[in-house]
Formats: sequence, C-alpha cells, structure tokens
Amino acid sequence: MIITSIAIYRLSIPMEPFAIATGIMDYAQNTFIRIHTDTGLYGVGECSAFPMIVGETQDTCLVLAREFARLWKGKNPLAINDRMAELHLFVAGNTTIKSAFDMALHDLAAKEAGLPLYKFLGGQRKEITTDITIGLGEPEVMAQKAEQFKSAGAAVLKVKLGKKPKDDVERIRAIRRAVGFDIPLRIDANQGWSFEEAVEALNGMEPFKIQFCEQPMRTYNDHLLPELRSQTIIPIMADESVYSQQDADRLCRNDACDYINIKFSKSGGIVEAMQVQHVAAEYEVPCMIGGMLESRLALAAKIHFAYATSNVKFYDLDTCMLGHLEDPVVGGAQFNGYHVSVTDDIGIGADIEPGFLERCEQWIV
Repeated sequence: MIITSIAIYRLSIPMEPFAIATGIMDYAQNTFIRIHTDTGLYGVGECSAFPMIVGETQDTCLVLAREFARLWKGKNPLAINDRMAELHLFVAGNTTIKSAFDMALHDLAAKEAGLPLYKFLGGQRKEITTDITIGLGEPEVMAQKAEQFKSAGAAVLKVKLGKKPKDDVERIRAIRRAVGFDIPLRIDANQGWSFEEAVEALNGMEPFKIQFCEQPMRTYNDHLLPELRSQTIIPIMADESVYSQQDADRLCRNDACDYINIKFSKSGGIVEAMQVQHVAAEYEVPCMIGGMLESRLALAAKIHFAYATSNVKFYDLDTCMLGHLEDPVVGGAQFNGYHVSVTDDIGIGADIEPGFLERCEQWIV
C-alpha cells in the first residue's frame, strides 16, 4: 500500500462561547485529513487546536499538514511507527497536528485488516460514561448549568476553575448546593493557580467531596506537586504536565500525581498515548482519556482507544457536547445520554459529510 495523496481541510465548527481559565473559544479550530492510497482505501484523522494550552493554532496545523503530506507521499502508511518517527524528526513538538496523521494511519491499518479500530488494537467493548463540563462563569450561572445537566441525566460533572481561590470555592459551594452530594464532581484549574493559591483553593473545597483536581498549577511548578499532594486530601490529576511517556514516568516516579489525563493532541496520537498509559499502569496510576473540542469523528477514535486500554478508568469525552452548533460527522461516536460507544464498522467508523467539506477551505497534496 502506497500513499498517493493527502487531502487537508480547515474544519471550523461554530460553537457557543466556552470559557476556561486561559481563554474563551467561540469555534472549534479543527483540522481534518484524508490519507488516500493506491488500494482505494483512505484513512481519516482530526485534531483540535487549543492554542492557549498546546501552543498550536488551526493555521499552524494546516501549514504543517501540507509539509507532512509532502513528506509521506509515495510511502507505506501501514508502517505506522516509521511514518510517525519521520514527523518527529521533521519538527519538534506540534503534537496536535501530528495526532491527526497518527489517527488517519490507524484508521487505514484497521480498514486494511477489516477490523474496527479497537479490535485492531487488541481491545474489547466496555461501558463508557462521559462526564460533562461546566465552563467558567458566575457561581449562580454555573450552579444553574450543573442542575440542568443533572436533570438531563449526567452521571459526572466536571467544573472549570482556576481563578481566585475564594471565588472558585464559592463556585463549587453553589454547585453542590444546587446538585447535592450524590453526583461525582471533578474540577479542572487549567494551570490557573500558584502553589499557594492551589493549597488555599483545594483546602477550601475539601468539604465538597471533589473526585479529583486536574492540573492545578503551571507545568513549571511540577516539582511542587508532591508537596501539594501532602497539603490536601483531593487527588491530583496531571494534564498539561504529561505529553509523553517520559513525562508520565517523571511524574509517577516522583509521586507527583494520583492520575494522568491522556489527550491525543498532547501525545501526538495513539502510538504515544498507548505508551503513556502503559507507563502509568506500571506505577498503578490510573488514566483518563480527554480532549479539546473535537467532533464525533476524533471522539470515536478515543472510544476505540479506551476500549483497547486497561488503565484508562475515567472518561472526559464531551467535547462535541460543549456547544457545537453543527455536527458534520457521518458515523462516529454514538451518545445515549452520557453513555458513549462506537459501532463495529471497520476502522474508526467515521467520516465528514461531503456537503460540509465543500464549504471548507482545502488543500490536496
């Protein structure tokens, strides 16, 4: 099998404004690719740029996608490790756009094998329930949103924080007052607190039964995570602090976290994500699979990954539920309330509607 061409699309999906500690997003800055081969099969991949976290924009993804396409044209897409090694040698970082190419290779390989991706990866089906995220806002507004989600059947709530500790404590107080204590509550500071602020905020939230706190501080404060863990009973999940298996090993070895959040946009795709969860498993540190603002296409790939990994215990797969105003996906992740699944179609089992793609800016290499 040889790569004959790669199609690249600016997959901008309008959405309701969504606020986190580091900024506001009003559309999903996604990139979609199709890797075409001489067999007639093609693989699909999608990534979602989140510049305030990963440092990539939709435009940087699109520029590098064309470079990557030129690098791979005429080569074997089934040699996944070789192809990804070429991208890592070509440019450092830029894991978001690399993840779309990794995803497309896995889609192609599973299609060539005639298997759904999770079976190609050696996995099996399991029950997956996603949380649903409440964006930053005034306490009363966040509490109202939490109550609406609970009434709609949500099983787990995730709350964006990362501002002044006293204000964040009031946000959680208002939410617990609205929804009670019988629904798990996760918080995500998105690196918003200093060490002192993290201690203050987490100590203030201990009475409110918090399942865990994601990324309380900037990554340059990773050395303070062990001390932070000693200052609070709330478990700590590393997110932006873990891009690679080496990051996972460093944090786990230093007792710096209780859990790790895996995102393809950080790991560069499935190849490295598998290694991250393997390393974490060696230290008995459970993982979560999360994301940025991907559509149901990339979400489907994450469900396949979750089916194939024994150490992924938590699921943050609500990205297209966070106010996407259009759904251009054919197939893909299936939602039954907050339960998510995929079909047994071969590969990822998803594509983008032709009509939507016709409206997208595109390049063929």
